[in-house]
Amino acid sequence: MTQSLGSEDHSNRKFKEVSDYYGRILESSKDLKTDACCTTDPPPPHVKEILKNIHPEITNRYYGCGLVIPAKLNHQKILDLGCGTGRDVYLLSALAGPDGFVTGVDMTEEQLEIATKNIDYQSKKFGYSRPNVDFKLGNIELLDQIGIKPSFYDIVVSNCVLNLSPQKEQVMKQVYKALKSGGEMYFSDVYSDRRIPQELRDDPVMYGECLSGALYWNDFLALAKKCGFGDPRLVEHRPLAIQNTAIKEKLGAIKFQSATYRLFKIPELEPHCEDHGQAAMYMGTTRYYPNSLIFDRDNIFDKGRVVPICGNTFRMLSESRYKNDFKLIGDFDTHFGHFAGCQIANPFDREVEKESPCC
Repeated sequence: MTQSLGSEDHSNRKFKEVSDYYGRILESSKDLKTDACCTTDPPPPHVKEILKNIHPEITNRYYGCGLVIPAKLNHQKILDLGCGTGRDVYLLSALAGPDGFVTGVDMTEEQLEIATKNIDYQSKKFGYSRPNVDFKLGNIELLDQIGIKPSFYDIVVSNCVLNLSPQKEQVMKQVYKALKSGGEMYFSDVYSDRRIPQELRDDPVMYGECLSGALYWNDFLALAKKCGFGDPRLVEHRPLAIQNTAIKEKLGAIKFQSATYRLFKIPELEPHCEDHGQAAMYMGTTRYYPNSLIFDRDNIFDKGRVVPICGNTFRMLSESRYKNDFKLIGDFDTHFGHFAGCQIANPFDREVEKESPCC
């Protein structure tokens, strides 16, 4: 559908508000009014070590709500949407190695200036003879207009950025186009427990704080599937505690979660979790994860242990970069019905662990 003039004006206004908020109003992450755009959990040891080698000028202006560092990054081509000053770009570049490559995209000139001026510094810190990163100024809704090649990237990440876009469907479609077959979008963002009223979405501070632009979780799942990403996988989540009194009063009863999802570009995944009698055994071959690998919240693989999996998980493992790290058992010849324990209504509503494994 062609965007109306009024809708285009609204989007342009939002782009300017967000750019101003992160380029001029916020001078560091300490200026944020909530913890929505903050990462509260400590990173794993190997990530913590890399962070020590990233310039403080970059890390001081980091705004993110999760850790967008999936496993198995060596030699990968990675795209970071809304990269800001480049903290995640440089983390990913260290893990991708000299044969990998990371591209960062952002629309805020002030942040990209910091990212680009530190390219040589970070290359030397990581011991690379040449940089394995580049940065592009532009909107994440228009990747094809800033030189992002189709079917080129193994992984696309973003960290608390999708909620800031007024054209979320366009972003998801552009990501799907940029990914290789079997590639994935691995990203953290903020989600609400209901649809947010227009007056809150029009508030520039509420929007800039990564709150009023958040998708209602069920609308996100529907959007992801509409754009080709069947069976979104929740990796981890945490509730947001809104401590700012003025913001809390404006929000009323609306609650928010920071969540990390992974979406695979694998066509024709089954609409539900189906049991075909399949299983997977992790070989312990992924760097930094010799004993176990967390694939998503419901699929945690210990080395050497045979774990029942649904048909979609079977395809995600066999058609992605993880295909050589698992021994996969079974096929699709026999169907045993619905995979036990799946289809929780609200993905964030789970107080106790299920007894059976789930996809």
